[in-house]
Amino acid sequence: MSKAYDFIVLTDDRYVNPTSSEEYIQNILVEDGLVLKALEAKGYRVGRKSWSDKEFDWESTKAIIFRTTWDYFDRYEEWKNWLAQVSKITEMVNPYPLINWNMDKHYLGDLKVKGVNIPETRYIEIGDSTTLSELQQATGWDHMILKPCISGASRHTYKLNKNNLAEHENLFQSLIEVEAMMLQPFQNNVVEKGEISLMVMGGQFTHAVLKIAKPGDFRVQDDFGGTVHNYEPTPEEMAFAEKAVAACSPQPKYARVDIIKDNHGDLAVIELELIEPELWFRMNPSAADVLAEAIISNIIF
Repeated sequence: MSKAYDFIVLTDDRYVNPTSSEEYIQNILVEDGLVLKALEAKGYRVGRKSWSDKEFDWESTKAIIFRTTWDYFDRYEEWKNWLAQVSKITEMVNPYPLINWNMDKHYLGDLKVKGVNIPETRYIEIGDSTTLSELQQATGWDHMILKPCISGASRHTYKLNKNNLAEHENLFQSLIEVEAMMLQPFQNNVVEKGEISLMVMGGQFTHAVLKIAKPGDFRVQDDFGGTVHNYEPTPEEMAFAEKAVAACSPQPKYARVDIIKDNHGDLAVIELELIEPELWFRMNPSAADVLAEAIISNIIF
């Protein structure tokens, strides 16, 4: 059967035809546009749709590329069902098994098993009977970060210390009744030096940015006042990011590897974003061409 599209670049409902001219929205349109243009320049038929568009026939495209589907963690059950259904009728970039794996931050433990350093992490599973005080005593961590294993945009992310555990206890108990959580020692370099995001397309490093939290905060996302800066990584940092991506199976066509120097002074992955990461193509437009080459390298048309 002939397909109407070779590729559909995925966004969410808010960004299909936005009327806002704010910089955040314009950045989304620019970056999705660069991916579209890179594929169109190679002669492919490309469109852009919301992943939750109920009118669109997903069988009419040979492949879909996840880009700015940034509401999926707010519609998680709907998203999971959509993924399962659509994965049966079209190819996904990145692949469906990889997306399923990357949605849950237990993947960090898998990376550790494969020799990729991560910050020390304690997982608290659904229904576990423990308290924040017991966890603090067991780990010996005086300053900690608590966050869900399935999340985004710093949802339910809390900075804890020995003096504020009691005020978070009821919330913690309500959370672990319904979702798995993770606890890590607070990483000082997140505040002191920021997070480095390295983009890897087709297994190869393309560009990097440095994300810095606003004074007094620890969250580097622009939603909380964080800022983004051009960054020239060291050869060690580039190799470390590529090693983290190489540990994935199957191999992703694109990835963002967020790294820091951990509290022991070693490079560590704090996030490996394979689903819908911001890739800052606007800061290196040629990376969209590298992505296009990586995507088409093994898709049969």
